[in-house]
Amino acid sequence: MSYLISASSNSTRPGVDRMHALRAPFSNFRLAHYGSLISLVAFLCIWELAVRSGLIPQILVPPPSSVVPTFLREQANGMWWHNVIASLRHYTLGVVIGSVLGIALGIASGLWPVVQQSQEGIARLLRPIPPIAWIPFAIIWFGVTEAAAAFIIGIGVFWFNYFASYTAVKGVDKGYVELANAFGRGRFFDRLINIVLPGAAPGIFSGIRAGLGMGWITVLAAELFGISGIGQRMMEAGGLLATDVVVLYMVTIAALYSVCDIAITSISKSVLQWQE
Repeated sequence: MSYLISASSNSTRPGVDRMHALRAPFSNFRLAHYGSLISLVAFLCIWELAVRSGLIPQILVPPPSSVVPTFLREQANGMWWHNVIASLRHYTLGVVIGSVLGIALGIASGLWPVVQQSQEGIARLLRPIPPIAWIPFAIIWFGVTEAAAAFIIGIGVFWFNYFASYTAVKGVDKGYVELANAFGRGRFFDRLINIVLPGAAPGIFSGIRAGLGMGWITVLAAELFGISGIGQRMMEAGGLLATDVVVLYMVTIAALYSVCDIAITSISKSVLQWQE
């Protein structure tokens, strides 16, 4: 009898272990999620108390509770929507142009040593120059227009995608190329579509994600010289010591970047399902 009980308990044990194994990732995710939420709430509470108690002058740093009323006020007078839409226009244009050119040239440099050698000196010369340094040329070439802002944003995004794509292509296992040649798939477009792009896709998507963040950084720089958008509104508010407006648009940038990052992450997971 004891033998049967022992055998029965042993037979059910693997199923229990599998259930625990399946639940473990979800439990870890919940713990990490709650931990992040708790730390964020604690940070906001400390910030609010520090301002309300007078430890930090409110004219210099507004309390977090002022963000919502400020948002409602900016939305009511149409300023928030106007600035967000204006920034999104040249942000989207600059990110698309910079990403497409960076990915295309990065892949070409990774595939053909001649292209890589022809661009190596130029890349070493131009890469250390920050996008903000191109503002005088942007004004001269395009005037104070959205095209000038898109140009500056595109430069900042370009280098992230260029180097990420180049590194990703160079990192593709050469054994797969040799295997394709052995099975009669050695033609250029066959290798590109079936081997190089799938193998380099994770690195390319990493470059796109990094470029999205860099794009919002350069948006502020691009709008410093009078182009309508979030950056210009922040500069105006800062000059008037309206720090609550500055914080509102800082939060807006963070929210917009989060939306962009979630979107590209979802797309990358859908494209890279074959890796799972």
